[in-house]
Amino acid sequence: MYRRVSRRRDGLCPSRLTKAYGGPEEGGSWGKPGFPYVKVVPFGHSGTPPGAANCSLLSVERFDVLVAGAGPAGSATAYRLARAGASVLLADRARFPRDKPCGGGLTLRAVRELPIDVAPVVEDVVDRFEVRLEYRRRFVRGGDGPLCLMTQRRRLDAHLAAAAARAGADFRDGTKVDEIELADDGIAATVGGARIRAKVLVGADGVNGVTARALGLTGRELGVALEGNCSYHRVDRDRYVRRLVLEVGIIPGGYGWAFPKGDHVNFGIGGWEREGPHLRDHLRRLCAAHGIGPDDLTDLRGYRLPMRRPDSRLARGRALLVGDAAGLVDPLSGDGLYEAFVSARLATEAIHDLLERRANDLEQYARATIAALGPNAAASWSAKVALDRFPRLAFVVAPLAWPTVSRLVRGEIDRPGQARGLARAPLGVLKRLAVQAGDRGAAFRSALPQS
Repeated sequence: MYRRVSRRRDGLCPSRLTKAYGGPEEGGSWGKPGFPYVKVVPFGHSGTPPGAANCSLLSVERFDVLVAGAGPAGSATAYRLARAGASVLLADRARFPRDKPCGGGLTLRAVRELPIDVAPVVEDVVDRFEVRLEYRRRFVRGGDGPLCLMTQRRRLDAHLAAAAARAGADFRDGTKVDEIELADDGIAATVGGARIRAKVLVGADGVNGVTARALGLTGRELGVALEGNCSYHRVDRDRYVRRLVLEVGIIPGGYGWAFPKGDHVNFGIGGWEREGPHLRDHLRRLCAAHGIGPDDLTDLRGYRLPMRRPDSRLARGRALLVGDAAGLVDPLSGDGLYEAFVSARLATEAIHDLLERRANDLEQYARATIAALGPNAAASWSAKVALDRFPRLAFVVAPLAWPTVSRLVRGEIDRPGQARGLARAPLGVLKRLAVQAGDRGAAFRSALPQS
């Protein structure tokens, strides 16, 4: 079976899977202009035969937008742009489906930002949070409705990439993006050996990607995490189902967790980058506190959590960064999915304005993203240093702050500053603790755009 390569308004490029052909004898001939053929492979793969450098008749393929990285931020951006009519190449160096280290929790506020139904990949629905201090004292809140949807990144990312492809994006996995060049009228890059030109580049290749370095858009701090999975055959399912367990006061700059999934619990630990050499010891203690041994964990993996600095740039000319590539991970929770989807939406709006010649660059994206996510980043940094320096005092205040936290998680408010009435009192206490701990959120507040 072969598939036809169709001509789009900006040049020859592989089409989505719209029609399959048996070969050149069925309506075409090899090498005839407009009728090249490439061998079809199962969805999720590029369709480029092994060893082939380019499946286009032209030496350069042209697109409106090249999205480098098919994680949540990249696929959501590609989906939105393709739905709006842009020609989009979505490329990722990994073969899909692929595993990605992540707790896999989709807060309801993240789901609200996502234009794609994720119900097919949801494995559990969390409706309560359990927070425990130093493996001893604890409090439980929730039980009055869903707070978080649990999934696995292997399933979520493949689902989002497939949605982007169905919307019209040309998805090529197993395809490396490199040799990036930025010009006044667009970008050039090598994608899987083929030379590509696009009007816009979206860097969505995560914390270890190449786009931020290639564009000179670096400047971030790193956290580190280590996680593994434990089958429900080895733990009490009723203990964890519908419950998100957070262990605080056990590691500098972070926390431990237990997240329920379809057939297992994900156990993990994360903290400051300097804790990297000690993560295995921290994880061993976490496992012991939950009645399991380190050998009960499978799929053990470590990863880095990128957190932008107040002066970090998010765009340059006709290129921008989204999600983890932009360092948008929340410094307190370590979550980056909500930020990924917000940045995807804002990137799409800015790119649309650029393509329609209503803007000359993508700086509006940077301003909009800082305005949307900066207040939360500032509040999270403040809470993070307060919890790190004064874990016991912060733990006492935390239950009183739950009404605000639950509204944030559900997307009912955008930032803690929108809390009203009695809900503001515990936030004020945490802010005073943060000041005594050397409030790192202050620099982010100072960098917010003036309204």
